[in-house]
Amino acid sequence: EGIIHLMFMRLIELLLAVLVGSLLVRLVGLHTQASVVGPVAGVVLWVIWDGVRAARVARWLQSRSYNNPPKLVGVWGDFIERSRKSFKRLQRKTQDSQRRLDEFLSAIQASPNGVVLLDDLGRIEWANQSASDHLGIDSQRDVRQYIRNLVRNPSFANYLQQRQFDKSVLIPGLVVNGDTMAEISIRFFPYGRDRLLMLTNDVTALKRAESMRRDFVANVSHEIRTPLTVIRGFVETLQSLNLTPSEQHHYLGLMAHQASRMDTLVADLLTLSRLEGSPVPSWHEWCDGDKLLENVLIDAQALSTVMGKQNQTVQSLGTAGVSLTGNVSELTSALSNLLSNAVRYTPNGGVISAGWEVSMDALKFVVRDTGPGIAPEHLPRLTERFYRVDRSRSRETGGTGLGLAIVKHVAQRHGGELLVHSLVGQGSTFTISLPIKRYRLTEPRTNSTANALVDVNNF
Repeated sequence: EGIIHLMFMRLIELLLAVLVGSLLVRLVGLHTQASVVGPVAGVVLWVIWDGVRAARVARWLQSRSYNNPPKLVGVWGDFIERSRKSFKRLQRKTQDSQRRLDEFLSAIQASPNGVVLLDDLGRIEWANQSASDHLGIDSQRDVRQYIRNLVRNPSFANYLQQRQFDKSVLIPGLVVNGDTMAEISIRFFPYGRDRLLMLTNDVTALKRAESMRRDFVANVSHEIRTPLTVIRGFVETLQSLNLTPSEQHHYLGLMAHQASRMDTLVADLLTLSRLEGSPVPSWHEWCDGDKLLENVLIDAQALSTVMGKQNQTVQSLGTAGVSLTGNVSELTSALSNLLSNAVRYTPNGGVISAGWEVSMDALKFVVRDTGPGIAPEHLPRLTERFYRVDRSRSRETGGTGLGLAIVKHVAQRHGGELLVHSLVGQGSTFTISLPIKRYRLTEPRTNSTANALVDVNNF
């Protein structure tokens, strides 16, 4: 309809030009030739006039200044107006498409997975920051570079050459934490005309978690198998031999000890499972910090007596007059684990001190012992499950290797942290630091109380 309208207008313009040409010829006195010269002159004038207008429109189109069109009337004026409206619609669509593309690229840029777009020759067209971090490439400088020249790994080169993209390939990445080599998973997805979408993923944490899971299962199996083997051996002994009552009592006592060891292990595993799956402790349940300290000290003194360490001293560092908010059973478990560890690993004749330290920004439960101390290389791994500095010595003391893992989880669930300071031959200090919003003072602090509190940094 628009084209027909324009053609009709141009036809009218041509007829008007012919009429004007005929009139001009008659005005100059060429009456006898008006029928021929008039229309020709009109057509020539119209062609010249139309060419001038067409040239102005062409210059306007070439300048791409669609907001400043030439002011014309008639056919070309209508054409300019229609073109300007079409250009505006196209410009809005282009801007909208560009905005959506920018949002899409921003989303990909924020992805933890690496994304690289490759052309049909295997050259980089675009890459996000994650891919740059994973592969050590520059997303700006390395555009149009061949990916095979930037990722120099035999497994990757073979994977790219064979073009069997139904599975991923693992290559070493950049160094993590100074000593752990990262592992990067890469997979290609063909698209378009021989183009490739390359996805990268840092699977270091996943591999580490898988390794920890295998170690955990192996450790649990080993820890349970040992007492089970002992119990089974004693059962077979009781079944096959005629033993005296004293011998039976001795064997049954050893069996009870191993059963108790398994029960403690299972209880600690259940505690860890409950801590990992339960919600954050409440802020509305309060308990007396000094009463909590008193109870765990009594339990520690009892454990010291049971272990036959009569010359071992378990003492308080004084009351602090504080109340704590959180899960009382979890806090009790954490404090008890720190004290029981100190009792187990501090030799007879040693001193174990425990108490609260109140500061302006934190409340700290401090356990200090005069035990053998811990070498620096073991400190970062102390809270790992089943990690032991000395395995043989740990089993002699009856530990499960889960105590410090429980303490760490409890501290983190209450918004705090577990701090360890130790020197070989001088003892250790374990501290649970809780944030200020987890406690409140219940009585004014006296000088004697303040002097009794532990300064961990000076230990």
